[in-house]
Amino acid sequence: MQEKISIHGAWSNRWVFILAATGSAVGLGNIWKFPYITGENGGGAFVLVYLVCILMVGIPIMVSEVLIGRRGRQSPINSMKDLAVESGRTTKWSLAGWMGALAGVMIFSFYSVVAGWVLYYVAGMANGDFIDIGSEMAGKRFETLLGDFETLLIWHSVFVVMVMAVVAGGVNKGLERATRIMMPALFVLLFILLAYSMTSGAFGQGFDFLFHFDPSQLTWDSVLVALGHSFFTLSLGMGSIMAYGSYMPKKASIGGTVIMIALLDTLVALVAGLAIFPIVFANQLDPGAGPGLMFITLPVAFGQMPGGHIFGFLFFVLIAVAAWTSAISLMEPAVAWMVEKFKIKRLPACTALGILVWSLGVACLGSFNFMSGFKIAGMTFFDLMDFATANIMLPLGGLFIAIFAGWKVKQYALHDELAMDGFWFSAWYFAIRYIAPLAVAAIFALNLYNKFAV
Repeated sequence: MQEKISIHGAWSNRWVFILAATGSAVGLGNIWKFPYITGENGGGAFVLVYLVCILMVGIPIMVSEVLIGRRGRQSPINSMKDLAVESGRTTKWSLAGWMGALAGVMIFSFYSVVAGWVLYYVAGMANGDFIDIGSEMAGKRFETLLGDFETLLIWHSVFVVMVMAVVAGGVNKGLERATRIMMPALFVLLFILLAYSMTSGAFGQGFDFLFHFDPSQLTWDSVLVALGHSFFTLSLGMGSIMAYGSYMPKKASIGGTVIMIALLDTLVALVAGLAIFPIVFANQLDPGAGPGLMFITLPVAFGQMPGGHIFGFLFFVLIAVAAWTSAISLMEPAVAWMVEKFKIKRLPACTALGILVWSLGVACLGSFNFMSGFKIAGMTFFDLMDFATANIMLPLGGLFIAIFAGWKVKQYALHDELAMDGFWFSAWYFAIRYIAPLAVAAIFALNLYNKFAV
């Protein structure tokens, strides 16, 4: 088959793709969620289980997304459609691409609201607003922010413009240029904060919380938590990785590249834990505070520590960069499809989609103030968008991709793109046909059970 060329461009090299895909995977959840669930579920023992889940579920599905994207060289919708035709299958498989692109738009609508909170805290830290602040005052400040529609609207709007401006620049002048700047900046900020936390006086306690090897704390619930996080942490099921894969150089190894991305994603999450939890323990704070850890307890900790306002500022800049790189990947599948479908430039496509996601975001941020009484099935609009994407659309997207790659795509296409034979191909093929679909189906069923079980 003659190699296709993407109309959108291509990454300059394999490492740019690795950094871009890692940027997509590293988001808000990596910074606080993974370190916390690691500490609560057996530390090093949980990390081992998680890595097994990454190896058997996350990596096989990610390989499939990159494979489909590179084979099609188009948006996820059209790549799925073309590969289905090439394999003699129904074009209805493109619906998986549609669901991913739609999920990306929906996720961005509420993700931008939370990212707006982060930008607000960046500005607050820069102004020294959190110096010597107490926990009660920090809690009230966050509450006040959620009720302040105008402030939320401003920061939500700023974040939407930040993201769409990068996506409008295209693969090389937008996505790649941003990746080359933001990802090294993210790593530098992370290691500066790690060095700072090592002086906090509680680094040993934070290290022990993350890496104590305690198999007795591992339960079946821990395994399910590891399984779920191994899927969601790599930005799977939403078309982002497939879109990025369509810009990947033909000569680059898909398997080796995906493994590198998974390792970097895990490394960032663990280093973030080592940077955050010593500060948490040094200030006798609750490591299980969830989202509140980021917006209430950590500002208090930074406010009490020598030079804390400077490192608090750097911390929230780090979070903002992580949110920015993730959000860019959320919008790329839909923008790429609009460019292909309507034969238009990126700027009008980004403008139209930007207005759409901005409008949905206004409804999401309204869930904390003027629309707080509007509920569907007991959920605010913000919660509904979160639930529909995380619990239904992403797991179903991952399941369909696994079935498509494992059961529907012709083997010659798989061999041509993966360029691997023998044990490694057989291991991936077995995982994508049997292990990954069952695991994602279990995630899907468990999420719905936990939501609706009385």
